[in-house]
Amino acid sequence: MSGARLRISAGLLMFRRITGQGGAGEIEVLLVHPGGPFWENKDAGAWSIPKGVQERDDEELLARAKIEFEEELGVAPPALTPSELIVLGSVKQKGGKTVHAWACEGDFTGPARSNTMKCEWPLRSGRRLTFPEVDRAEWFALDAAREKINSAQAAFLDRLVEKLGSFSA
Repeated sequence: MSGARLRISAGLLMFRRITGQGGAGEIEVLLVHPGGPFWENKDAGAWSIPKGVQERDDEELLARAKIEFEEELGVAPPALTPSELIVLGSVKQKGGKTVHAWACEGDFTGPARSNTMKCEWPLRSGRRLTFPEVDRAEWFALDAAREKINSAQAAFLDRLVEKLGSFSA
C-alpha cells in the first residue's frame, strides 16, 4: 500500500429524518466511535462517519465507502444507486488525510458489530492486541453531532443540511 493511499479515505454518512408535531423536522446522523485503548476515554471530536482507507490507487471511492460501512457496523448500507446518494465532497483532516463522503437515508438499530484491528498496546511495549475498529455507533441530532465529530468532518453535516434544505439544522 502506498503512502498516498493512506491519506485517502471514503465513507457514508447515514441520516434519518425525525418529524415532530406540526410537521417540523430534524435530522439525526449516525456516527461511529473508534475502538481501542487510545480512544477509550475520548469523546468530543473523536467520532466519525463510518469510513476507511482506499486500498488501491484504482479503487473506486464509493465502493470503498460501502465496504467500510459494512465492516464498521456489521450491516450492509442501503442498496442505493450512486444517483440516489447525496455527494458531500471531501474534507482534509488535521493530519493531512482527505476524506470523501456520501450521505444516504436509512436506519440502523445497532449495536455495531465491527471488524477488528491489531495495534501495539501499551505503546512501545512490543505487545500487539486485538480491538474492535469501532466500539459503538450512535444517532445524534445535528448540534450534538457537531460536538462529537472530527472537526474537519463537521463540514459534511453542513453540506447535508444544505442539500436537504427543508429540514432544520
